[in-house]
Amino acid sequence: MILIFGGAYQGKTAWAKAQFDLRDADIYACTAEEAPNFSKKCWTNLENFTRFCLARGVDPEEWFRENRLAWEGKVLIFRDIFCGVVPLSGEDRAWREATGRALQYLAGEAGRVSRIFCGLEQRLK
Repeated sequence: MILIFGGAYQGKTAWAKAQFDLRDADIYACTAEEAPNFSKKCWTNLENFTRFCLARGVDPEEWFRENRLAWEGKVLIFRDIFCGVVPLSGEDRAWREATGRALQYLAGEAGRVSRIFCGLEQRLK
């Protein structure tokens, strides 16, 4: 699995498309309202999936641990939601923390971890 993260509008998906020869049809953009399309090669906006999990009482890190076959061999893209002002709402703080824990787990399992900033890669693993 390849893990990519970075701030909003930093070119994460465009970079992944160019780097891994992905087409639009290969990419699923997660929402907080539905489970990902597991057949796609690339999942983006995975921070929305963590919100989806929490709304249903599921720990996102545990979901990733228990559903390895769903994400193994995929390109996973998260928006960095960890910098800046700490959210006022307890729900948003819990989402931020759960997303961080899931990312830590996935980074440990990934074959490659890249941070994208201004469309440029910073290879972390």
